[in-house]
Amino acid sequence: MNKRAILAIILVNYVMIVLDTSVVLTGLPKIHLELGFSDSGLAWVQSAYTLTFGGFLLLAARAGDIIGRRRMLVAGLALFTLASLAIGAAMSPAWLVVARAVQGLGAAILAPSTLALLQTSFAEGAERTHAVSLYSATAGIAASVGLVLGGVLAEWMSWRVGFLVNLPIGVAMIWAARRYIPESPRSSGAFDVAGALASTTGMSALVYAFIRSVSAGWGDALTQGTLVAGLLLLAAFIVNERRAAQPIMPLRLFANRQRASAYAARMLFLGAMIGFFFFTTQYLQTVLNYPPSLTGMAFLPMTMVNFAVALQVPHLTRRFGNARLLAFGLAVCLAGMVWLSRVSPQDGYWLAVALPMVLIGAGQGMTLSPLTAAGIAGVSAQDAGAAAGVVNVAHQLGNSLGLAVLVSLAAIGAHELHGAALLAHRVTTALTASSVMLVLALLLMVRQGLGQRVLSGVRP
Repeated sequence: MNKRAILAIILVNYVMIVLDTSVVLTGLPKIHLELGFSDSGLAWVQSAYTLTFGGFLLLAARAGDIIGRRRMLVAGLALFTLASLAIGAAMSPAWLVVARAVQGLGAAILAPSTLALLQTSFAEGAERTHAVSLYSATAGIAASVGLVLGGVLAEWMSWRVGFLVNLPIGVAMIWAARRYIPESPRSSGAFDVAGALASTTGMSALVYAFIRSVSAGWGDALTQGTLVAGLLLLAAFIVNERRAAQPIMPLRLFANRQRASAYAARMLFLGAMIGFFFFTTQYLQTVLNYPPSLTGMAFLPMTMVNFAVALQVPHLTRRFGNARLLAFGLAVCLAGMVWLSRVSPQDGYWLAVALPMVLIGAGQGMTLSPLTAAGIAGVSAQDAGAAAGVVNVAHQLGNSLGLAVLVSLAAIGAHELHGAALLAHRVTTALTASSVMLVLALLLMVRQGLGQRVLSGVRP
């Protein structure tokens, strides 16, 4: 087994997923104007993707255990690539949102296969710690490239090109996967379709309720109905998982309190981070009047520091331990988010935006790798796909639900504002709420004492 080739394939696939997420961020204002999205409707460009991504991850992870992880990897790549082509050709908001949802489904098939392959291909201990650190650090450089590339393409060519670049990458990765990755043993079992449908429709209803509340208000009957329906569907999902013979989300994964806390903290952390990217991108272009290309480069203080710090995680773990590193990373990120939440139209970029970004980038670099390792530590081989799925579900649902909540909160008190003043209000409100999410994540980690016992098997 060629472990270097397998790791390269895993990382490139992860780059493609992260790159796609960040490319769309700097293109949002152009998409807004060209296709005629409403202010609240624009959130669906991101939420349609993250909802299907998060909603079908568990079913796809289970399918990888039953059908074979290489088969699922190739299938996910094919669907993701074709959906990217459809997005590049989108002519209306509905077309774009549907294509993004299909792309999210492709990512849902692809992502758990890559993380499960990482877990089963690299031995627990120093070897896996190194692989997980590279996996997490890759997000930093991919986000950097994606934000800059998305901005440059949106300004000089078209935001559509940012999606079309997936075509050659996807074709090359399909070939490489078939060439270098051995098929995993297939296990017998059944698919928990009821669980997948209940979880996906439940989360979709919740996100829809929060986004609809921006325009219709919480007194609207449809807003209230979808909120209640979402909660009931998620309750039905938990009941189903208790009774299903082969659930897509084995509840035994949550028996370990530290691991369960890592999943919850990941949702809170990613909810805060998607708010940072979504609202700061619009602030830079609308309030500071940056062109898309300069907007992408304006994120470099955050993304480059993120990448550099993430590469040092194995060394930092040996020196300080996982618990201290994780708590410190969350605290540093929180400091940057609070600082950035005080930004105003009169402030300059370097002091009010760039310096807080440095703290946010350093904090994220220290946080994601320990959270990822905690989510898959101590899990048996038979649950490798399910554990990888839950890690990715926490990631994507944190993105989708977190963004929906922040969009809803950002609308409070903004009805009489217009133009740059309106967006500045939305940014400060949303990033203040993001800071609260980081506080909750930090308290959760301190309370549960996530650290040495859970992560002892993945320390270098």
